[in-house]
Amino acid sequence: MDVRKIEKAIVYQTTTENITPEKLKGGFCVGWRTPMTIERHMQVLENSDYIVLAIDSDSGNVIGFITVITDFVQAAFIPLLEVLPEYQNQDIGSELVKRVLARFKDLPAIDLMCDANVQPFYAKLGMQPAVGMIVRNYSV
Repeated sequence: MDVRKIEKAIVYQTTTENITPEKLKGGFCVGWRTPMTIERHMQVLENSDYIVLAIDSDSGNVIGFITVITDFVQAAFIPLLEVLPEYQNQDIGSELVKRVLARFKDLPAIDLMCDANVQPFYAKLGMQPAVGMIVRNYSV
């Protein structure tokens, strides 16, 4: 398990060890048409190929996370990056992305889909815009 403490009392870890559904409360998926339940959120974390969690070391609560789906050879896809609203603009999201980019730096492709308004955030981290296609089923 990769656990590192940095300033601002945030601990980063790459497993769900010691993470219970109670540690996920707090309002993830802000602005989503259909926010995930805490149970579904836990399933997403447990079933992703790779994750990094940002944890408030004082409360032990998850305050941010990033998930990766990958074959560990050719490509990695980042489906989710979330930081609780009260912890945003503190470089936590940037740190989560940097850790994933470092972990998968030897792969030919690291991809994600995002809205145009957040492309500048990812561009600052070395990513570039691309064209893609998606299917969304908001009834699930």
